[in-house]
Amino acid sequence: MFVRGDPDGIVLQPHHNLNQTPQSSVASGLKSGQPLLRPIAVGSECNENYLLPDLLQKSPAHEPMAQHGPHDVIYPQSPSRRGPHSGKPVNCPPGKSISSSSFTPFIDPRLLQISPPQSPVGHSPTSGRPPTNQEPIRGDGHRKGSVVNVNPTNIRPQSDTPEIRKYKKKFNTEILCAGLWGVNLLVGTENGLWLLDRSGQGKVYSLISRRRFQQMDVLEGLNVLITISGKKNKLRLYYLSWLRNKILRNDPEVEKRQGWTSVGDLEGCVHYKVVRYEKIKFLVIALKNAVEVYAWAPKPYHKFMAFKSFGSLPQRPLSVDLTVEDGQRLKVIYGSLSGFHAIDVDSGTPYDIYLPTHIQGVIRPHAIIILPNSSGMEVLVCYEDEGVYIDTYGRITKETVLQWGEMPASVAYLQSNQVMGWGDKAIELRSANTGNLEGVFMHKKAQKLKFLCERNDKVFFATVQSGGCSQIYFMTLGQNSLFNW
Repeated sequence: MFVRGDPDGIVLQPHHNLNQTPQSSVASGLKSGQPLLRPIAVGSECNENYLLPDLLQKSPAHEPMAQHGPHDVIYPQSPSRRGPHSGKPVNCPPGKSISSSSFTPFIDPRLLQISPPQSPVGHSPTSGRPPTNQEPIRGDGHRKGSVVNVNPTNIRPQSDTPEIRKYKKKFNTEILCAGLWGVNLLVGTENGLWLLDRSGQGKVYSLISRRRFQQMDVLEGLNVLITISGKKNKLRLYYLSWLRNKILRNDPEVEKRQGWTSVGDLEGCVHYKVVRYEKIKFLVIALKNAVEVYAWAPKPYHKFMAFKSFGSLPQRPLSVDLTVEDGQRLKVIYGSLSGFHAIDVDSGTPYDIYLPTHIQGVIRPHAIIILPNSSGMEVLVCYEDEGVYIDTYGRITKETVLQWGEMPASVAYLQSNQVMGWGDKAIELRSANTGNLEGVFMHKKAQKLKFLCERNDKVFFATVQSGGCSQIYFMTLGQNSLFNW
Protein backbone atom coordinates (compact mmCIF):
# COMPACT_ATOMS: atom_id res chain seq x y z
CA MET A 1 0.00 0.00 0.00
CA PHE A 2 1.11 3.51 -0.67
CA VAL A 3 1.07 5.98 2.16
CA ARG A 4 0.80 9.70 2.18
CA GLY A 5 3.81 11.11 3.90
CA ASP A 6 4.60 13.55 6.60
CA PRO A 7 6.37 16.80 5.90
CA ASP A 8 9.87 15.63 6.76
CA GLY A 9 10.87 14.83 3.21
CA ILE A 10 12.41 16.59 0.27
CA VAL A 11 11.06 19.41 -1.86
CA LEU A 12 11.79 21.06 -5.16
CA GLN A 13 14.21 23.92 -5.24
CA PRO A 14 15.86 25.66 -8.19
CA HIS A 15 19.60 26.15 -8.45
CA HIS A 16 19.86 29.42 -6.60
CA ASN A 17 17.73 28.22 -3.65
CA LEU A 18 19.97 25.27 -2.85
CA ASN A 19 20.92 26.61 0.53
CA GLN A 20 17.59 28.26 1.41
CA THR A 21 14.74 26.94 3.55
CA PRO A 22 11.90 25.54 1.31
CA GLN A 23 8.91 27.91 1.14
CA SER A 24 6.36 25.38 -0.20
CA SER A 25 5.01 22.09 1.14
CA VAL A 26 3.88 20.81 -2.28
CA ALA A 27 5.83 17.61 -1.80
CA SER A 28 4.82 15.42 1.12
CA GLY A 29 7.35 13.56 3.19
CA LEU A 30 8.39 10.00 3.85
CA LYS A 31 6.36 7.67 6.03
CA SER A 32 7.01 4.01 6.79
CA GLY A 33 4.02 1.69 7.17
CA GLN A 34 3.41 -2.05 7.56
CA PRO A 35 6.32 -4.34 8.39
CA LEU A 36 6.12 -6.28 5.07
CA LEU A 37 9.01 -5.19 2.90
CA ARG A 38 7.73 -3.18 -0.03
CA PRO A 39 9.09 -0.15 -1.74
CA ILE A 40 6.72 2.77 -1.31
CA ALA A 41 6.03 5.39 -3.90
CA VAL A 42 6.72 8.00 -1.33
CA GLY A 43 3.92 10.47 -0.74
CA SER A 44 1.61 9.06 -3.46
CA GLU A 45 -1.37 6.76 -4.06
CA CYS A 46 -1.18 4.39 -7.01
CA ASN A 47 -2.25 1.07 -8.57
CA GLU A 48 -1.08 -1.97 -6.58
CA ASN A 49 0.60 -3.21 -9.77
CA TYR A 50 3.22 -0.54 -9.22
CA LEU A 51 4.33 -1.54 -5.72
CA LEU A 52 7.57 -3.04 -7.00
CA PRO A 53 9.47 -2.02 -10.07
CA ASP A 54 10.43 -5.44 -11.46
CA LEU A 55 7.51 -7.73 -10.60
CA LEU A 56 4.92 -9.50 -12.76
CA GLN A 57 1.72 -7.50 -12.67
CA LYS A 58 -1.91 -8.44 -12.12
CA SER A 59 -4.46 -7.81 -14.84
CA PRO A 60 -4.89 -4.07 -15.36
CA ALA A 61 -8.65 -4.51 -14.90
CA HIS A 62 -8.21 -5.37 -11.23
CA GLU A 63 -7.98 -1.86 -9.96
CA PRO A 64 -8.17 1.57 -11.56
CA MET A 65 -5.53 4.18 -11.07
CA ALA A 66 -6.23 6.26 -8.01
CA GLN A 67 -7.33 9.83 -8.68
CA HIS A 68 -5.35 12.70 -7.30
CA GLY A 69 -6.58 16.06 -6.21
CA PRO A 70 -5.01 19.19 -7.59
CA HIS A 71 -2.65 19.43 -4.67
CA ASP A 72 -1.14 16.07 -5.63
CA VAL A 73 -0.13 17.15 -9.13
CA ILE A 74 3.49 18.06 -9.75
CA TYR A 75 5.26 18.30 -13.09
CA PRO A 76 8.93 18.48 -13.89
CA GLN A 77 9.61 22.14 -14.29
CA SER A 78 12.05 24.88 -14.83
CA PRO A 79 12.02 27.77 -12.38
CA SER A 80 11.40 30.26 -15.15
CA ARG A 81 8.78 28.44 -17.27
CA ARG A 82 5.42 28.25 -15.53
CA GLY A 83 1.91 28.43 -17.00
CA PRO A 84 -0.84 30.68 -15.72
CA HIS A 85 -1.85 28.15 -13.07
CA SER A 86 0.47 27.65 -10.19
CA GLY A 87 0.38 23.81 -10.27
CA LYS A 88 0.89 23.40 -14.03
CA PRO A 89 3.98 24.67 -15.77
CA VAL A 90 4.19 25.16 -19.52
CA ASN A 91 4.63 22.05 -21.69
CA CYS A 92 3.12 19.59 -19.14
CA PRO A 93 1.72 16.42 -20.77
CA PRO A 94 -2.10 16.81 -21.01
CA GLY A 95 -4.15 14.40 -18.91
CA LYS A 96 -1.12 13.01 -17.08
CA SER A 97 -1.09 13.14 -13.31
CA ILE A 98 2.30 13.01 -11.69
CA SER A 99 2.03 12.06 -8.05
CA SER A 100 3.63 14.13 -5.39
CA SER A 101 6.79 12.88 -3.79
CA SER A 102 9.07 13.70 -0.94
CA PHE A 103 11.83 13.84 -3.53
CA THR A 104 10.68 16.21 -6.27
CA PRO A 105 13.15 17.45 -8.83
CA PHE A 106 14.21 20.55 -10.63
CA ILE A 107 14.83 19.78 -14.32
CA ASP A 108 17.16 21.75 -16.48
CA PRO A 109 15.20 22.58 -19.68
CA ARG A 110 18.29 21.83 -21.72
CA LEU A 111 17.70 18.12 -20.96
CA LEU A 112 14.74 18.13 -23.38
CA GLN A 113 17.23 16.95 -25.99
CA ILE A 114 18.99 13.97 -24.42
CA SER A 115 21.50 11.77 -26.17
CA PRO A 116 21.73 8.05 -25.24
CA PRO A 117 23.66 7.32 -22.07
CA GLN A 118 27.29 6.49 -22.40
CA SER A 119 29.41 4.21 -20.27
CA PRO A 120 33.07 4.79 -19.67
CA VAL A 121 35.25 3.24 -22.32
CA GLY A 122 37.33 0.34 -21.27
CA HIS A 123 41.06 0.26 -21.17
CA SER A 124 44.01 -2.22 -22.04
CA PRO A 125 47.50 -2.90 -20.81
CA THR A 126 50.86 -2.17 -22.25
CA SER A 127 53.47 0.36 -21.45
CA GLY A 128 54.20 4.01 -20.99
CA ARG A 129 55.87 6.44 -18.67
CA PRO A 130 54.81 9.64 -17.04
CA PRO A 131 56.47 12.78 -18.27
CA THR A 132 59.78 13.15 -16.57
CA ASN A 133 59.54 16.78 -15.62
CA GLN A 134 55.78 17.00 -15.17
CA GLU A 135 54.79 19.00 -12.13
CA PRO A 136 51.55 17.94 -10.39
CA ILE A 137 48.62 20.28 -10.79
CA ARG A 138 48.02 22.22 -7.67
CA GLY A 139 44.62 23.72 -7.07
CA ASP A 140 44.05 27.41 -6.68
CA GLY A 141 42.06 29.17 -4.32
CA HIS A 142 5.85 -7.86 -8.62
CA ARG A 143 3.87 -11.40 -6.58
CA LYS A 144 2.64 -14.79 -5.47
CA GLY A 145 4.75 -17.43 -3.66
CA SER A 146 8.08 -16.31 -2.35
CA VAL A 147 10.32 -17.67 -5.09
CA VAL A 148 13.62 -15.96 -5.53
CA ASN A 149 14.24 -15.37 -9.21
CA VAL A 150 17.45 -13.59 -10.00
CA ASN A 151 16.42 -12.94 -13.62
CA PRO A 152 12.66 -12.26 -13.79
CA THR A 153 11.11 -10.57 -16.80
CA ASN A 154 10.56 -6.91 -16.26
CA ILE A 155 7.25 -5.95 -17.88
CA ARG A 156 6.55 -2.89 -15.82
CA PRO A 157 5.69 -0.09 -18.20
CA GLN A 158 7.64 3.10 -18.34
CA SER A 159 6.22 5.87 -16.20
CA ASP A 160 6.46 9.58 -16.60
CA THR A 161 6.32 10.22 -12.86
CA PRO A 162 9.25 11.19 -10.71
CA GLU A 163 10.15 8.09 -8.75
CA ILE A 164 12.06 7.91 -5.52
CA ARG A 165 10.84 5.10 -3.26
CA LYS A 166 11.96 3.42 -0.09
CA TYR A 167 11.80 -0.13 1.24
CA LYS A 168 9.92 -0.60 4.50
CA LYS A 169 12.59 -2.94 5.83
CA LYS A 170 14.53 -1.22 8.58
CA PHE A 171 18.01 -2.51 9.27
CA ASN A 172 19.07 -2.16 12.89
CA THR A 173 22.64 -1.57 11.83
CA GLU A 174 24.37 0.65 9.32
CA ILE A 175 24.13 -0.33 5.67
CA LEU A 176 27.61 -0.18 4.19
CA CYS A 177 27.20 -1.49 0.62
CA ALA A 178 24.87 -3.26 -1.81
CA GLY A 179 24.86 -4.91 -5.23
CA LEU A 180 22.16 -5.93 -7.70
CA TRP A 181 21.88 -9.68 -8.35
CA GLY A 182 19.44 -9.91 -11.22
CA VAL A 183 16.75 -7.56 -9.95
CA ASN A 184 17.26 -8.56 -6.32
CA LEU A 185 19.47 -6.62 -3.99
CA LEU A 186 22.31 -7.99 -1.88
CA VAL A 187 22.90 -5.74 1.11
CA GLY A 188 26.03 -5.63 3.23
CA THR A 189 25.84 -4.27 6.78
CA GLU A 190 28.01 -4.01 9.86
CA ASN A 191 26.91 -7.49 10.96
CA GLY A 192 25.90 -9.52 7.93
CA LEU A 193 24.85 -10.07 4.33
CA TRP A 194 21.17 -9.92 3.34
CA LEU A 195 19.08 -10.40 0.21
CA LEU A 196 16.06 -8.22 -0.53
CA ASP A 197 13.79 -10.32 -2.76
CA ARG A 198 12.42 -7.82 -5.24
CA SER A 199 10.98 -10.62 -7.48
CA GLY A 200 8.81 -12.54 -4.97
CA GLN A 201 6.95 -11.36 -1.87
CA GLY A 202 9.54 -8.84 -0.94
CA LYS A 203 11.03 -10.99 1.82
CA VAL A 204 14.39 -10.40 3.43
CA TYR A 205 16.79 -13.32 3.69
CA SER A 206 19.80 -13.48 5.95
CA LEU A 207 22.65 -15.10 4.03
CA ILE A 208 25.69 -14.56 6.25
CA SER A 209 25.65 -13.31 9.84
CA ARG A 210 28.22 -11.86 12.23
CA ARG A 211 30.48 -10.60 9.44
CA ARG A 212 31.01 -7.03 8.37
CA PHE A 213 30.67 -6.27 4.67
CA GLN A 214 32.36 -3.04 3.64
CA GLN A 215 32.23 -3.22 -0.18
CA MET A 216 30.77 -5.62 -2.76
CA ASP A 217 30.23 -6.21 -6.45
CA VAL A 218 28.16 -8.93 -8.14
CA LEU A 219 29.88 -10.52 -11.12
CA GLU A 220 27.10 -12.76 -12.44
CA GLY A 221 29.04 -13.93 -15.48
CA LEU A 222 31.74 -15.29 -13.18
CA ASN A 223 29.28 -16.68 -10.54
CA VAL A 224 30.95 -14.64 -7.80
CA LEU A 225 30.25 -11.88 -5.31
CA ILE A 226 33.45 -10.02 -4.58
CA THR A 227 33.65 -8.37 -1.15
CA ILE A 228 35.84 -6.60 1.32
CA SER A 229 34.59 -8.18 4.53
CA GLY A 230 35.43 -9.44 8.00
CA LYS A 231 37.31 -7.88 10.91
CA LYS A 232 40.55 -7.89 8.94
CA ASN A 233 39.00 -6.45 5.78
CA LYS A 234 39.92 -9.42 3.64
CA LEU A 235 39.16 -9.63 -0.04
CA ARG A 236 36.82 -12.61 -0.36
CA LEU A 237 34.81 -14.10 -3.23
CA TYR A 238 31.47 -15.80 -2.50
CA TYR A 239 29.97 -18.12 -5.12
CA LEU A 240 26.51 -16.97 -6.20
CA SER A 241 25.35 -20.60 -6.63
CA TRP A 242 26.21 -21.19 -2.95
CA LEU A 243 24.35 -18.06 -1.83
CA ARG A 244 21.32 -19.00 -3.96
CA ASN A 245 21.26 -22.47 -2.40
CA LYS A 246 21.22 -20.93 1.09
CA ILE A 247 17.74 -19.62 0.19
CA LEU A 248 16.32 -22.37 -2.04
CA ARG A 249 17.98 -25.39 -0.34
CA ASN A 250 17.51 -27.47 -3.52
CA ASP A 251 21.07 -28.56 -4.36
CA PRO A 252 22.78 -30.85 -1.80
CA GLU A 253 25.97 -30.93 -3.85
CA VAL A 254 26.41 -27.17 -3.70
CA GLU A 255 25.67 -27.22 0.03
CA LYS A 256 28.63 -29.55 0.63
CA ARG A 257 31.13 -27.26 -1.05
CA GLN A 258 32.93 -24.33 0.51
CA GLY A 259 31.03 -21.26 -0.50
CA TRP A 260 33.89 -18.80 -0.72
CA THR A 261 37.52 -18.30 -1.53
CA SER A 262 40.03 -15.56 -0.75
CA VAL A 263 41.85 -13.38 -3.24
CA GLY A 264 45.46 -14.01 -2.38
CA ASP A 265 46.32 -13.39 1.27
CA LEU A 266 45.23 -9.77 1.20
CA GLU A 267 44.19 -8.15 4.49
CA GLY A 268 43.55 -4.56 5.40
CA CYS A 269 41.87 -3.78 2.09
CA VAL A 270 40.59 -0.22 1.89
CA HIS A 271 38.90 -0.10 -1.53
CA TYR A 272 38.86 -1.94 -4.85
CA LYS A 273 37.60 -1.43 -8.38
CA VAL A 274 36.68 -4.00 -11.03
CA VAL A 275 37.68 -2.72 -14.45
CA ARG A 276 36.65 -4.50 -17.65
CA TYR A 277 38.66 -4.07 -20.80
CA GLU A 278 37.58 -6.11 -23.81
CA LYS A 279 37.61 -9.69 -22.44
CA ILE A 280 39.89 -8.95 -19.50
CA LYS A 281 38.65 -8.23 -15.98
CA PHE A 282 41.13 -6.43 -13.78
CA LEU A 283 40.82 -6.02 -10.03
CA VAL A 284 42.78 -3.12 -8.59
CA ILE A 285 43.00 -3.04 -4.79
CA ALA A 286 44.01 -0.30 -2.38
CA LEU A 287 45.79 -1.53 0.75
CA LYS A 288 47.32 0.36 3.68
CA ASN A 289 50.39 1.57 1.82
CA ALA A 290 50.20 -0.39 -1.42
CA VAL A 291 48.18 -1.08 -4.53
CA GLU A 292 47.72 -4.57 -6.00
CA VAL A 293 46.47 -5.38 -9.50
CA TYR A 294 44.87 -8.78 -10.20
CA ALA A 295 43.44 -10.20 -13.43
CA TRP A 296 40.72 -12.83 -13.82
CA ALA A 297 41.99 -16.20 -15.03
CA PRO A 298 39.22 -18.33 -16.62
CA LYS A 299 38.82 -22.08 -16.23
CA PRO A 300 40.54 -24.22 -15.19
CA TYR A 301 41.77 -21.56 -12.71
CA HIS A 302 38.52 -19.56 -12.33
CA LYS A 303 39.98 -16.99 -9.97
CA PHE A 304 41.74 -13.64 -9.78
CA MET A 305 45.50 -14.02 -10.06
CA ALA A 306 48.19 -11.53 -9.13
CA PHE A 307 49.36 -9.31 -11.97
CA LYS A 308 51.24 -6.33 -10.51
CA SER A 309 52.11 -5.06 -7.05
CA PHE A 310 53.15 -1.57 -5.95
CA GLY A 311 54.28 -1.24 -2.36
CA SER A 312 55.71 1.43 -0.07
CA LEU A 313 53.70 4.20 -1.66
CA PRO A 314 54.40 7.69 -0.30
CA GLN A 315 50.66 8.32 0.22
CA ARG A 316 48.09 5.95 1.69
CA PRO A 317 45.53 5.06 -1.03
CA LEU A 318 41.89 5.56 -0.03
CA SER A 319 40.20 5.07 -3.41
CA VAL A 320 41.55 3.49 -6.57
CA ASP A 321 40.79 3.01 -10.26
CA LEU A 322 42.48 1.77 -13.41
CA THR A 323 42.64 3.26 -16.88
CA VAL A 324 44.28 2.52 -20.20
CA GLU A 325 45.58 5.36 -22.26
CA ASP A 326 44.81 5.01 -25.97
CA GLY A 327 44.28 1.27 -25.50
CA GLN A 328 47.98 0.86 -24.74
CA ARG A 329 49.28 2.14 -21.43
CA LEU A 330 47.79 0.74 -18.23
CA LYS A 331 47.78 3.14 -15.30
CA VAL A 332 46.53 3.05 -11.71
CA ILE A 333 44.94 6.23 -10.37
CA TYR A 334 44.35 6.60 -6.65
CA GLY A 335 43.19 9.21 -4.17
CA SER A 336 44.76 9.98 -0.82
CA LEU A 337 44.41 12.51 2.00
CA SER A 338 46.67 14.87 0.08
CA GLY A 339 45.27 14.56 -3.47
CA PHE A 340 45.35 12.25 -6.48
CA HIS A 341 48.20 10.21 -7.86
CA ALA A 342 48.99 7.78 -10.68
CA ILE A 343 51.22 4.75 -11.13
CA ASP A 344 52.55 3.73 -14.50
CA VAL A 345 51.99 -0.05 -14.38
CA ASP A 346 54.81 -0.85 -16.78
CA SER A 347 57.52 1.09 -15.00
CA GLY A 348 56.00 1.09 -11.50
CA THR A 349 56.65 4.82 -11.19
CA PRO A 350 54.21 6.76 -8.97
CA TYR A 351 53.63 10.47 -9.52
CA ASP A 352 51.20 13.17 -8.42
CA ILE A 353 48.50 14.33 -10.82
CA TYR A 354 46.51 16.77 -8.65
CA LEU A 355 47.22 18.25 -5.26
CA PRO A 356 44.55 20.73 -4.03
CA THR A 357 46.95 22.85 -2.07
CA HIS A 358 44.37 25.64 -1.80
CA ILE A 359 42.67 23.47 0.87
CA GLN A 360 44.32 23.56 4.25
CA GLY A 361 44.95 20.17 5.85
CA VAL A 362 43.81 16.81 4.54
CA ILE A 363 41.11 16.23 1.92
CA ARG A 364 38.45 13.55 1.40
CA PRO A 365 38.63 11.98 -2.08
CA HIS A 366 35.09 11.03 -3.21
CA ALA A 367 35.42 9.62 -6.72
CA ILE A 368 37.77 9.01 -9.63
CA ILE A 369 35.79 9.10 -12.88
CA ILE A 370 37.42 8.06 -16.16
CA LEU A 371 35.45 10.11 -18.67
CA PRO A 372 34.00 8.35 -21.74
CA ASN A 373 35.27 9.17 -25.22
CA SER A 374 38.57 10.36 -23.88
CA SER A 375 40.68 7.28 -24.77
CA GLY A 376 41.15 6.70 -21.06
CA MET A 377 43.10 9.93 -20.78
CA GLU A 378 40.69 12.38 -19.10
CA VAL A 379 39.66 12.08 -15.48
CA LEU A 380 37.20 13.91 -13.25
CA VAL A 381 38.51 13.77 -9.70
CA CYS A 382 35.98 14.66 -6.97
CA TYR A 383 37.05 15.64 -3.49
CA GLU A 384 35.50 17.72 -0.69
CA ASP A 385 32.85 19.88 -2.43
CA GLU A 386 34.71 20.16 -5.75
CA GLY A 387 35.59 18.28 -8.90
CA VAL A 388 38.46 19.02 -11.30
CA TYR A 389 39.06 17.83 -14.87
CA ILE A 390 42.60 16.63 -15.53
CA ASP A 391 44.41 14.17 -17.76
CA THR A 392 46.42 11.18 -16.58
CA TYR A 393 49.59 13.25 -16.67
CA GLY A 394 48.26 15.92 -14.33
CA ARG A 395 47.38 18.63 -16.85
CA ILE A 396 44.16 20.59 -16.43
CA THR A 397 41.85 19.78 -19.39
CA LYS A 398 38.95 22.12 -18.55
CA GLU A 399 38.92 25.37 -16.72
CA THR A 400 35.50 24.34 -15.34
CA VAL A 401 35.37 23.29 -11.71
CA LEU A 402 32.47 21.06 -10.64
CA GLN A 403 31.17 22.83 -7.55
CA TRP A 404 28.65 21.09 -5.30
CA GLY A 405 26.12 23.25 -3.45
CA GLU A 406 27.26 21.66 -0.19
CA MET A 407 29.74 19.08 1.02
CA PRO A 408 28.50 15.68 -0.28
CA ALA A 409 28.69 12.59 1.93
CA SER A 410 28.78 10.40 -1.18
CA VAL A 411 29.49 10.91 -4.89
CA ALA A 412 28.86 8.42 -7.72
CA TYR A 413 29.16 8.27 -11.50
CA LEU A 414 26.00 7.04 -13.29
CA GLN A 415 25.67 5.21 -16.62
CA SER A 416 23.76 8.23 -17.94
CA ASN A 417 27.11 10.04 -17.90
CA GLN A 418 26.05 12.07 -14.90
CA VAL A 419 27.48 12.54 -11.44
CA MET A 420 25.24 12.40 -8.38
CA GLY A 421 26.12 13.85 -5.00
CA TRP A 422 24.28 13.15 -1.74
CA GLY A 423 24.46 16.04 0.71
CA ASP A 424 22.75 16.64 4.05
CA LYS A 425 20.41 19.21 2.50
CA ALA A 426 19.97 17.94 -1.07
CA ILE A 427 20.74 15.35 -3.74
CA GLU A 428 22.36 16.98 -6.75
CA LEU A 429 22.63 15.62 -10.30
CA ARG A 430 25.28 17.09 -12.54
CA SER A 431 26.67 16.52 -16.00
CA ALA A 432 29.89 14.54 -15.89
CA ASN A 433 31.23 16.37 -18.93
CA THR A 434 30.55 19.93 -17.84
CA GLY A 435 29.75 19.83 -14.13
CA ASN A 436 26.51 21.75 -14.80
CA LEU A 437 23.66 21.26 -12.35
CA GLU A 438 20.81 19.26 -14.00
CA GLY A 439 18.60 18.25 -11.06
CA VAL A 440 18.15 18.94 -7.36
CA PHE A 441 16.17 17.09 -4.66
CA MET A 442 15.98 19.25 -1.57
CA HIS A 443 15.61 17.70 1.89
CA LYS A 444 13.12 19.25 4.29
CA LYS A 445 14.99 17.60 7.11
CA ALA A 446 18.74 17.19 7.09
CA GLN A 447 19.81 13.58 6.66
CA LYS A 448 22.94 11.80 5.56
CA LEU A 449 22.55 9.49 2.55
CA LYS A 450 25.03 7.07 1.03
CA PHE A 451 25.26 5.71 -2.53
CA LEU A 452 25.02 1.92 -2.75
CA CYS A 453 24.84 0.85 -6.40
CA GLU A 454 23.21 1.57 -9.75
CA ARG A 455 22.23 -0.28 -12.91
CA ASN A 456 20.47 0.92 -16.03
CA ASP A 457 17.93 3.46 -14.77
CA LYS A 458 17.89 2.63 -11.04
CA VAL A 459 20.06 4.17 -8.36
CA PHE A 460 20.05 2.71 -4.84
CA PHE A 461 21.12 4.61 -1.74
CA ALA A 462 20.60 4.37 2.02
CA THR A 463 20.34 6.49 5.11
CA VAL A 464 23.47 6.63 7.23
CA GLN A 465 22.52 6.50 10.90
CA SER A 466 25.17 5.32 13.28
CA GLY A 467 23.54 3.46 16.18
CA GLY A 468 20.07 3.77 14.59
CA CYS A 469 17.96 2.16 11.89
CA SER A 470 18.90 2.41 8.21
CA GLN A 471 16.59 2.17 5.20
CA ILE A 472 17.16 1.76 1.48
CA TYR A 473 15.81 4.10 -1.19
CA PHE A 474 15.87 3.74 -4.93
CA MET A 475 15.51 6.33 -7.63
CA THR A 476 14.31 5.49 -11.16
CA LEU A 477 16.04 7.49 -13.84
CA GLY A 478 14.23 6.20 -16.97
CA GLN A 479 15.74 7.07 -20.32
CA ASN A 480 12.34 8.34 -21.53
CA SER A 481 10.57 11.48 -20.37
CA LEU A 482 13.55 13.29 -18.92
CA PHE A 483 14.83 10.23 -17.10
CA ASN A 484 11.28 9.76 -15.66
CA TRP A 485 11.54 13.04 -13.85
